[in-house]
Amino acid sequence: MNTDHAHAHQLENPDKSGPPPKIDVVATVPGAPPAPDGAEAMTILVTLPPNSPGAPPHRHSGPAYGYVIKGAINFELEGEPVRVVRAGEAFWEPGGDVIHYQDGNHLADEESAFVVIRCSARPGSRC
Repeated sequence: MNTDHAHAHQLENPDKSGPPPKIDVVATVPGAPPAPDGAEAMTILVTLPPNSPGAPPHRHSGPAYGYVIKGAINFELEGEPVRVVRAGEAFWEPGGDVIHYQDGNHLADEESAFVVIRCSARPGSRC
């Protein structure tokens, strides 16, 4: 996931008083895989207690894009080293045959949380 070219945008709204919203692009995924045909998009909030190992190794049927909102997580995909993703940073996984090995709490004494948007080829499934 690329975070090198985050942009800030100001939107003008002549019908409202007060400052306009500020929109920051926090990450992009060049060449991101498409969602599977008939996919269902799902937004999930994951809250990890201190020292939680997270989910066991698993696969998703489609791509997933996440953003850490609190704390820090250990993130590992098949073929890649473990990396720490901290609050304010994003991550992604392509889905399909790639195994998602780790998404546990990096912190032993604080809760961590992330939001993930997942595109599933199996609507209603958790993976």
